[in-house]
Amino acid sequence: MRRNLPPKPPVGMPLAQSHVWRTLQTLLPYLWAYRGRMALALSCLVAAKLANVSVPLVFKAMIDGMTPGQQLLALPAGLLLLYGALRFSTSLFTELREIFFARVTQQAVRKIALEVFRHLHALSLRFHLERETGGVSRDIERGTRSISALISYTLYSILPTLVEIGLVLAVLMTKYDAIFALIVVISLGAYIVFTITVSNWRMGIRRAMNESDSAANTRAVDSLLNYETVKYFNNEEFEARRYDDQLKNWEDAATTSQTSLSWLNLGQQAIIATGVTAMMWRAASGVVEGTMSIGDLVLVNAFLIQLYIPLNFLGVVYREIRQALADIERMFDLLTVNREVADAPNAKDVASGPVAVSFKDVSFSYSPDRPVLRNISFTIAAGKTVAVVGYSGAGKSTLARLLFRFYDITSGSLLIGDTDIRLIRQASLRASIGIVPQDTVLFNDTIRYNIEYGKPGASDAEIIAVARAAQLHDFIAAHPQGYDARVGERGLKLSGGEKQRVAIARTLLKNPPILILDEATSALDSQTERAIQASLDKISYGRTTLIIAHRLSTVMDADEILVMEGGEIVERGTHESLLSSSGLYARMWLLQQQEDEEAAC
Repeated sequence: MRRNLPPKPPVGMPLAQSHVWRTLQTLLPYLWAYRGRMALALSCLVAAKLANVSVPLVFKAMIDGMTPGQQLLALPAGLLLLYGALRFSTSLFTELREIFFARVTQQAVRKIALEVFRHLHALSLRFHLERETGGVSRDIERGTRSISALISYTLYSILPTLVEIGLVLAVLMTKYDAIFALIVVISLGAYIVFTITVSNWRMGIRRAMNESDSAANTRAVDSLLNYETVKYFNNEEFEARRYDDQLKNWEDAATTSQTSLSWLNLGQQAIIATGVTAMMWRAASGVVEGTMSIGDLVLVNAFLIQLYIPLNFLGVVYREIRQALADIERMFDLLTVNREVADAPNAKDVASGPVAVSFKDVSFSYSPDRPVLRNISFTIAAGKTVAVVGYSGAGKSTLARLLFRFYDITSGSLLIGDTDIRLIRQASLRASIGIVPQDTVLFNDTIRYNIEYGKPGASDAEIIAVARAAQLHDFIAAHPQGYDARVGERGLKLSGGEKQRVAIARTLLKNPPILILDEATSALDSQTERAIQASLDKISYGRTTLIIAHRLSTVMDADEILVMEGGEIVERGTHESLLSSSGLYARMWLLQQQEDEEAAC
């Protein structure tokens, strides 16, 4: 189940800060689940920094303990051993921190990516019809990668630097003149304020880069998925120009980003240089005045190196963290997309065995100004077959979408057995329905995988049996790779008829009590259609079957035929009764007979 999203940020909080707040509030629960490991990692972090800060103190003691002319002989062996032990301890605790925290990062990334993936599958068909696949996939890719970067930068750069700054300030304030600590605080303050101010300004540029990058990726993916259409219309250059337009926007944003980065780096280096110069001037003055020893000068210099080298990278880290937050924000925005269709709290499963399907005064519209169905009422008795026919746009396929509950009906009621479809668990509902769609889309995998998708884990014998029933086995057997032949992107290596037979086979493998045949033989030649139609008649026997058809010859044996026009049922009855009524069905029948005769000549 999806986690509850964090509350909105306090009123008056700046927009950029509110984005950061929401993103962090969403991310923290995933990390808090591993608070034990986090505590161990943080303990190792503090221990490593204590050892690191102690090294210059030991080094100072070693230098101050030496007298001129006897340095090599007078070096205390204990200090030497302590110096080496502290150096090793710094690396030891740093690596232990990595070991303790490694799984936390990877599991957090895994859980978040899986949650986004599941949420996308839980969204309604409306979202997926409107989405831009390339942009969504890029948002997820950047978001998951940035989570790992954000955690790493925070734990391995920001926190260690802050701990070390605190420890160094404590040493400087207790052992030396307060001016040293003041110089460090002023330098750090100026550096942080400058970095944050400029980096926040640069975030707008980063967002523009992300938008352009996603738009370019969407354009490329959409064009490649429609490769054949591009070729049909000789529009390769047109597609290249559209792609280049998006790349040009990205180029401009990336150039501005790089230029502003250079100015940011110059400003940071100027602040660091000023702080280092002031610290060394004060330390050198102390040595000259006799208030500080050579060891003190070495200590201050070592502290400066330990502080300003990671501080120099702190600016880069801050920029990366802000950029990572922007990327994560886009991915988390996907989690805020509302589930248009959700299970009721008391939802139950579909009853076992054949069940009836009833539409009672069902009306539906995709939008208020686009009504599709008007007061549709009919019942498919358990184990019976009802066919729906009509011209394109009559609303036939919408019936199947409502039955799968891709959308909720606008008014009326849709019953499975005696239960309203809105009170049935969606997983149970869809497990009880099998469909052979008009437009079959296959996974870019093997024929075996695409058939087995109807029942993951099915045996080879079951797969071969349904392939035979769908008149597909002979075609597969003739292929050099057999059932392991790959079908290509969206099944483009197969013909329309072959793809439809794969769809029939996997639906047979699913073996559902409710069956929907949505133009199931529309892409087949007449001979294959007759063979498969006989198989479909066999498998639909005893199942509650809804046939959506354009070719009337495929529905002659249905228990009832509904004729739709303009989203309404205008005629109903058996094949013979509808022909004798000389209405729309009879006219459609006559027209198709004439077309078949002309095609045969």
